[in-house]
Amino acid sequence: MTMRVYQSGQPGRPVLLMLHGSGPGVSGRSNWEALMAGLAEDYHCIAPDIIGFGDSTHPDPSPQGFVPNMALRIDKLIRMLDELGVDAVTLVGNSMGGMFSLRLAQIIPERIERMVLMGSGGMPGLVPLPGLIKLVTFYDDPSEQSMEDLLMLFVSDKEAFGPRIREIAAERYAVAAREGVRRSHLGTFAPGAFWTFPEDVLARITHRTLVVHGRDDAIVSPESSYYLAANLPNADLYVLSHCGHWTQVEQAERFRTLLSDFMEGRI
Repeated sequence: MTMRVYQSGQPGRPVLLMLHGSGPGVSGRSNWEALMAGLAEDYHCIAPDIIGFGDSTHPDPSPQGFVPNMALRIDKLIRMLDELGVDAVTLVGNSMGGMFSLRLAQIIPERIERMVLMGSGGMPGLVPLPGLIKLVTFYDDPSEQSMEDLLMLFVSDKEAFGPRIREIAAERYAVAAREGVRRSHLGTFAPGAFWTFPEDVLARITHRTLVVHGRDDAIVSPESSYYLAANLPNADLYVLSHCGHWTQVEQAERFRTLLSDFMEGRI
């Protein structure tokens, strides 16, 4: 299997492993490009297309269900770090990427320096919001318009971000229309168990953690981040006003400042 990996900054700087979410057509570049540009001077940013997304391998047949897909992807992420010669990272996980981050912190705790969880899932019993259901069922009626409708749910200020969302939707739909991307999405969300992190599991993840959530998130309820922050021993929670699920897009400067302050020990 192969992984497409986007990088910015210089080797030798602190490493940020940036893990995207699970939306149809997502990639490391589309999720993190703008943020990476603003961090390149101080950090070595690594943003892969996780297996089953973007230009990375799409297994055929795809594993069926969330848990087997996540297990495969975690294994390949660790192998990627090995091949890149990266021994220590700060994890920056968006949505499903936050769940990857938590799992990596369980499996290779000695290689994780700290974590940033943004709009992350993982709370047991969390009721899916209508926006998440729309994301999961995207391929019931896929089109560029349905992609635009979905991505509009990712932001709070739809009027301000409308034109940009339309551009992103066209790009994302071109990726989502690929057969391999469709197959991977349907395999990921096939019926089966879902990954969650009970309180006793979180209690053993002791890394310093910055938990960030948009107050108006229509994809993953802020309740999830309240839960994570309450049960991770060394977590601080920031809830951003006027912000939906796409913190790194809608509140880009605020998020970049939070991330830098966290990395430099100012918060």
